[in-house]
Amino acid sequence: MVSQLRTYTINKGMMDSWLELFDKEIRPVHESLGIPIVATWTNADRTDFIWVRSFNSVEDIPKMEAAYFASPGRKALGDKPTSHIAKMDVRVIEPVLGTAKAA
Repeated sequence: MVSQLRTYTINKGMMDSWLELFDKEIRPVHESLGIPIVATWTNADRTDFIWVRSFNSVEDIPKMEAAYFASPGRKALGDKPTSHIAKMDVRVIEPVLGTAKAA
């Protein structure tokens, strides 16, 4: 099991709109494709949205991302997600011994 730690800097004044978009439109598309969203946070200043999604292997990431972007649900979103995001940082992370076991 591997995960992506995704940190998005959200455009000023758009966090509430982003959270609604994520919960009502983005999350359901991920769930419909079998891409689990493990957790979501905002920083104390509510400028960054941090989330984790998981995959069975590193090799699955490009396949699942291609399926996501090709899906009707993602296509229906158009530029709504990118219009909220000023900056994006994505890191692939793996569990450490003693805290989580790989599947």
